[in-house]
Formats: sequence, C-alpha cells, structure tokens
Amino acid sequence: MLLTAGGAGYAQFITVLLIFVAVLGVTAWTTRWIANYQKQQYVNENIEVIETTRIANNKYIQIIRAGEKYMVIAVCKDTVTMLGEIPGEQLKEGSSGQGFSFRELLDKAALKTKAAREEPKENQMHDEK
Repeated sequence: MLLTAGGAGYAQFITVLLIFVAVLGVTAWTTRWIANYQKQQYVNENIEVIETTRIANNKYIQIIRAGEKYMVIAVCKDTVTMLGEIPGEQLKEGSSGQGFSFRELLDKAALKTKAAREEPKENQMHDEK
C-alpha cells in the first residue's frame, strides 16, 4: 500500500504516526490528571498505612497510624480485625513502604545493569594481562 502510492504513502504514514503520538500524549496527560485528582480525594492527615505484609491469599497484616496511635490489624477478604497496639518508639525507622520513589528505584536498576555490563570487560582485561 505504501510502496504503490509513492510520496503520498509516506505522507499518509507520517500523518497516522503523528495522530498516534498525539493520542498517546493525550492519554498520558489524562491518566496523570486523574491520578492526581484521586490522590487529592484520599489525602488523610489522621490515618496512614505504615506497612503491609501479605500472609496468605487475600490476607494481610498492616501497621496503621490513626492519630497518634499505631495499631496492627488483620485484613481479610470480608473482615478487618484489630490485633493490638504498638508504641511508636518500637517501630523501626524507614519502615514505611513509601521509602523509595520510582525514579530512585529506576536509577538503582540502571546502575546495577551498567555494573553488570562493565564487569565482563574488566575480566577480559585481567585475562589478557
């Protein structure tokens, strides 16, 4: 189809490509806008999930902060059960699941990949000596 039409085929291809990129851009912008809107709807100053651990399918243990108290709860498919309270001093620093941003994790992965690529080169240099 593109080959038979000559220059018109290339123009049509470029037009379709630009429309596709524009639709992707609008979709990305809309997704970010909706995510920010929903984030603002759920901003709580008094309730925060500190840490979550999965113990079975659809069963979790969570440490939550409600006001100034820290509580341990069991969350199942149909129930939520309070297991007890924990003094804030007993919690370890950095226990929040939100310790790393996506950018930090991506940078760490890139450094590991780069180090893995450079390691065989260094081994080859040692072998040649």
